[in-house]
Amino acid sequence: MENKITTGVFDSGVGGLSVLKKIMLNGGNYIYFGDTKNLPYGNKTKEEIIFFTRNIINFFIEKNATQVVMACNTSSALAYEVLQKEFKDKIKIFPLIQTAAPKIATSGKKIGIMATEATYKSRAYTKELLKYNRNLEILEIPCPKFVPIVENKLYDKKESIDNIKKTVREFVNFKADRVILGCTHYPYLLPIMTKYAPRELFTDPADYMAEKIQKSNTPLNIEFYVSDNPDKFVDNAKIFMDIKSVHKIDLQ
Repeated sequence: MENKITTGVFDSGVGGLSVLKKIMLNGGNYIYFGDTKNLPYGNKTKEEIIFFTRNIINFFIEKNATQVVMACNTSSALAYEVLQKEFKDKIKIFPLIQTAAPKIATSGKKIGIMATEATYKSRAYTKELLKYNRNLEILEIPCPKFVPIVENKLYDKKESIDNIKKTVREFVNFKADRVILGCTHYPYLLPIMTKYAPRELFTDPADYMAEKIQKSNTPLNIEFYVSDNPDKFVDNAKIFMDIKSVHKIDLQ
């Protein structure tokens, strides 16, 4: 008997593909939406993030999705609590921060967090981690330049490398046991980060999301949608995934 699961996965751009790549190993149908028209989410207001996210979830429902993965830490930080109540009778929502925090909270005594400006200001990661371990020492640093580095492929620019190096060294000096990659774009920067700290220092919340998503016995199938500039999306995605076809759709 087929276990028909359709999972909607979204982010402001290509970052959420780092999550999709891990959860798609469970098989089943996936609909990925990159809100490239409104990226980056990290400098948007809470009201804007809720508005964007609501439209995306409604889109997934129209496409007959059975569950939604918030492959975006900013949405998890600012929109999840509001929209979980709004959609609780319509569709199951899995937020990155709230899913990963219980496991990460017991992974060391000192936790570092790299985050977008909006996630940093919300202190969502810090609040969630302290729910499960009140004794943690936490250093949270906003990294507003990281998403533009990924979305504009600025990996080789000296300014980009210097910014990443400076941030990583702050966590090394803090003597962090773990550093959370608190935005789904940040795993794209691991080849640079790991020049200045060991790979095992960095924790990707997507690993814990993959454990939560129910496995399907149907073949893998993925549809891709973006709100703007599909060619740039395909080009930027190549570091993680070779995407053949993307549909452009404006949800506003």
